[in-house]
Amino acid sequence: MEQSFKGGSIVNDFSDSYHDYKHNEDKEFVINKVKELFIEVHNKHDPEEDEEKRWLIENCHNTTILELVQETTVMMLHVLDAIGQYSQVNSITISKKTNIPKGTVSKITRKLIEKGLILKVALPNNKKEFVFNITHLGIELFELHRELHKRIEIKINKFLKRYNVNELQFLIYILQDFSKISWDNSEID
Repeated sequence: MEQSFKGGSIVNDFSDSYHDYKHNEDKEFVINKVKELFIEVHNKHDPEEDEEKRWLIENCHNTTILELVQETTVMMLHVLDAIGQYSQVNSITISKKTNIPKGTVSKITRKLIEKGLILKVALPNNKKEFVFNITHLGIELFELHRELHKRIEIKINKFLKRYNVNELQFLIYILQDFSKISWDNSEID
């Protein structure tokens, strides 16, 4: 696939924002720049950086919710979001919707229960099966978190609209290919 893009219309359609590496034919230089940028993007959007939490703290007007946000991880917010979106969900559904392992979901839901953000309710016909419901306090945090994600969605769309269809298709190609890499497998196909 490399040959079809080298010198092809997709590469030629890229904007002038590529600076010195746009026209650089040294493949190693360009590969190093790509790796550097992947690390930069990863670090900027790393959940440990808690950019989401900073926004929530800055935009929260309820002192009870503010205290909860400071004690809550981003992963906890995403589990709460899944419960708020889908209501009456079990751990398996939350795990599938969030791509968080089921054991981690169980730990997180226990913490959310302790904080009064969700309730664990036994199903009437099956006392072994439980679902989670969001509390009034949880709804308030859920809605604040949804507002943040609406803003993120708007910014992402605005950002992506800067690029033409060929550039976006090439990005899809790269990201799909990149998502298939296994770091513990010594072979790269």
